[in-house]
Amino acid sequence: MMRDPVQTVGNLIDRAGVSYIGSVDGEGFPEMKAMLPPRRREGVRELWFTSNTSSMRAAHYRENPKACAYFCDRRFFRGVMLKGHMEVLTSPEIRREIWREGDERYYPGGVDDPDYCVLHFTAFSGRYYSSFHSEDFPVEG
Repeated sequence: MMRDPVQTVGNLIDRAGVSYIGSVDGEGFPEMKAMLPPRRREGVRELWFTSNTSSMRAAHYRENPKACAYFCDRRFFRGVMLKGHMEVLTSPEIRREIWREGDERYYPGGVDDPDYCVLHFTAFSGRYYSSFHSEDFPVEG
């Protein structure tokens, strides 16, 4: 049993080189996408990612905010799935806050590029796997 889910899961998120996010398409089917690691995290409840405003994933979240995020440590074969909701944010304030030098390679128009948005994920539960054991846990606010 995990003694401290926030620390255990937080460390796993911080070390993962790739994030996977899931959305629900218009026909009700789940879809996954590999992403860069979150730009910011508050505990394991809130995560911020960058994306394209015009992306299929952003359209899914606008239509249905149900989402999941998955992180794994391939070396030790452990992982965590977080369940929650995703918001597509386009305010200039959050875009500036999450922007990093080098992002212009993805968004040539810079921080004000209309195709740049922030995905804000808020988790309410999780499932952690390690050593042939899975454990559900609530994500506290």
